[in-house]
Amino acid sequence: MNFLYYLLPKEKVAYINENSTLRQAMEKMEHHRYTAVPIINKEGKYKGVLREGDILWFVKNMKEFDLEQSEKISINDIPRKKDHNFVTIDASFEDLVKLAIEQNFIPVVDDLKNFIGIVTRKTVIAHLANKNGEKILDEI
Repeated sequence: MNFLYYLLPKEKVAYINENSTLRQAMEKMEHHRYTAVPIINKEGKYKGVLREGDILWFVKNMKEFDLEQSEKISINDIPRKKDHNFVTIDASFEDLVKLAIEQNFIPVVDDLKNFIGIVTRKTVIAHLANKNGEKILDEI
């Protein structure tokens, strides 16, 4: 089974550039109501994931914080607890299932490690449920 059928392409994914500010990241996450977003460098390579928790712990440890100050803080200055593991386009669906247990989405890269999109945990679960005869969704 080719999991690329379930790929949400880069053009439809909210992501941030590695040179983004904290404020830009927070606004993008708020606008899309995401708890985590992929980080992509200027060459289009997947660099990791910024999570709400990373931001909260960073802000908590600051003596003072305001939105104006957040415009001067690079996301590169924010320690990340852990990044989402990614898969390449030749990964198996079983690889996706294993990662979906721990991650809410799975970044997908091509052979040159260029970010091409994500597969969501919701999609993986719906596929498995539909495969087992429990028609959860008509279309994923």
